[in-house]
Amino acid sequence: LEWSPQFLDLDPVHGAWFALFCERRGIKLPSVKFILCSYEFVSVVHRRILQRVFGVPIFNFYGSTETGHLLMENGRGEMKASLENAFFEIIEPDARGIGSLVVTTLTNDYMPLVRYRIGDLVERIEQPYATHYLVHGRARDALFRNDGRRITTLDVDRCFAGLEGIAHYQLRQDDHGDCELKYISEREAPGMEELRLVTTQIEELLQLQNKVSVAAVDKLPPLPSGKFRLICRA
Repeated sequence: LEWSPQFLDLDPVHGAWFALFCERRGIKLPSVKFILCSYEFVSVVHRRILQRVFGVPIFNFYGSTETGHLLMENGRGEMKASLENAFFEIIEPDARGIGSLVVTTLTNDYMPLVRYRIGDLVERIEQPYATHYLVHGRARDALFRNDGRRITTLDVDRCFAGLEGIAHYQLRQDDHGDCELKYISEREAPGMEELRLVTTQIEELLQLQNKVSVAAVDKLPPLPSGKFRLICRA
């Protein structure tokens, strides 16, 4: 409060937890004009909490330690490329045009990177007036249907768009294709009917033969890097 920042630069998972802390304690940050989310995938779950608590625009800020700033969300929710920093390629695209992001840096004379594979899945959206991108999450975290189609973090996250009461979640798929959803509740947990709507969407998305099992938990620990996996394979 003494610092009076004009913006916050947050990891979305830790940022959502910070927002809930502020909400419980009645802490207001009136000086904040907008929020940048970076370091990992920005879920609709965490974005909803940040928007509710702080009531300011939230922008996804995408890049990597090695390459620097690459994509920035604009006011229309579109991820725009920083073409001054890097040359973008999408390789090994699937039938939907979603592939691995590869970049060649243009501004780092001391450690130039040529066709550097970051490890994220990205989709290029080309329109008559402009081009923007959709970040689908880590390639290694993607799930698969029985027909071999890849399901990304973004695909799964869209199922949570209208759900209230979840602070964080993880969907894990085992070797047989069955899935378990673990979630951390806010103060008021989501109702069983609302949860069932979400799991039904996930079952249809992944074409599961069995229902998604659901468990409320107190903790979902991060990786050693500090990042969290919203979806993963066992």
